[in-house]
Amino acid sequence: MKEKEIRSLLEKYYKGESTLAEENALREFFSSDDVPEDMAPEKEIFGYYKTDIFIPEPSAGFEYKILAGIEKLEKMPHAGRFRKYVLPALGAAASVLILLGGYFYFQYKNFGRDTYSDPQIAYAETVKILYEVSSKMNQATQGLEPVGKFSTATQKSFRKIDKSSAIIEKGLKNLNYLNYGDYITNQTDNQKQ
Repeated sequence: MKEKEIRSLLEKYYKGESTLAEENALREFFSSDDVPEDMAPEKEIFGYYKTDIFIPEPSAGFEYKILAGIEKLEKMPHAGRFRKYVLPALGAAASVLILLGGYFYFQYKNFGRDTYSDPQIAYAETVKILYEVSSKMNQATQGLEPVGKFSTATQKSFRKIDKSSAIIEKGLKNLNYLNYGDYITNQTDNQKQ
């Protein structure tokens, strides 16, 4: 069988449109050793199906048996009792636990207290920490200096571009004067005729 035919059969197989004969042809192809490398996963799939596993059809009345079993479970006397009494009791117990947990949390929570009794020591510690933060920030900004140099270089280049565009603009104004002069001469020539 040609590779192109196999690919079209595979496409039909995966869409669920293949016939039993086509599926058997695919099984036969993939059981051989002449399978392209890109079809190796399909070879494994069809290798699983090498042995015909017979799956019997469900017996007559299978659905009715399942539905009867479900009804039987629903009619059992202890099934409704769980929902009727146990679930509300569990909800009440959970509510009590939440209230007790909230009470103990707020009762014994350690609200912020001063760590220093002497305000001068507290001030000195604060200044010390602020100096540390300042030095760390200065170290971080030193790493950004090359970026600042890049920014100034781009600003200088933009200034040079602005100067050259100003020169070009000035030259274009002179051309506008020439165009205007040409327009006036054309107007006077048209009036003479």
